[in-house]
Amino acid sequence: MSQAETPAQRTPLYDAHLALGGRMAPFAGYQMPIQYAGPDGGVLNEHRWTRNHAGLFDVSHMGPAFLTLREPSGDADADFARIAAHMERLVCGDIAGLKPGQLRYTLLLNDGGGIVDDLIVGRSAEPEHPLYVVVNASTKDDDYARIEAAAEGQVRIERADGPESGAALLAVQGPEAAAVVSELIPEAAELSFMNFRRVSVDGQPVMVSRAGYTGEDGFELLVPQPLIERLWTALTGDPRVRPIGLGARDSLRLEAGLPLYGHDLDGTTSPVEGALRFAVSKRRREAADFPGADRVLREWTEGPSRVRVGFR
Repeated sequence: MSQAETPAQRTPLYDAHLALGGRMAPFAGYQMPIQYAGPDGGVLNEHRWTRNHAGLFDVSHMGPAFLTLREPSGDADADFARIAAHMERLVCGDIAGLKPGQLRYTLLLNDGGGIVDDLIVGRSAEPEHPLYVVVNASTKDDDYARIEAAAEGQVRIERADGPESGAALLAVQGPEAAAVVSELIPEAAELSFMNFRRVSVDGQPVMVSRAGYTGEDGFELLVPQPLIERLWTALTGDPRVRPIGLGARDSLRLEAGLPLYGHDLDGTTSPVEGALRFAVSKRRREAADFPGADRVLREWTEGPSRVRVGFR
């Protein structure tokens, strides 16, 4: 069966989307809700609700994973330094400088300094899972292959996506997101922006990240299978929350000026051309030790021939 003929996967919440009137369509190999039916549905209504209240997104098509060493030494700091060094062979961010519980947005680059994906990387406070990464849905298989190749067999990737894991990745975004999530997971209120931690909910581990990609305050929750239905039901039952499809997720990130790989970025676009200079950490610039550094640093000082811009 060719790739074009391969049936789209379903997230653990597929039936829940249908029950809520989700209009499903294939996206990045998954059947995903683009918008919801009814008087409160539609891209514009869902966009405005997220900006004013709290939107609930199923982003289980994304690629969350944990990176561990195949042969750890038992020294947590030394082991993290080793795994960070492998990751820094691929990205332009300062991974080694992450503090436990800290997340960083960074860019996966090819040898010519072009962006092959943007991703989130976090240093876990748990020594047994030193690094947490979330990559884009459309590129996750290629991304993980790059990570494995760069690590030369020294790193194990424990994927938390797909039917094998049974987990769901939920995003709650909007000005009321903190109040909503904190009622269900009190520890969430302790997190500052771009920080994360694993908490126990009904005896099940949930990874809670204060992050998202809408320009709003919010959280991403990596939820194991036994808790998915309970948390989804609790969230959709809250009057401050509405389920939001991928249509509004796209319009929200566009309004906030947040790029999407494959749309606003591709393998020919450098961090400077993509208006993502902040993603090139100072230490990495000074060391010039990331893929395509010669090109990126030349554009940094001389200016690029093109640059991503937004329209109001």
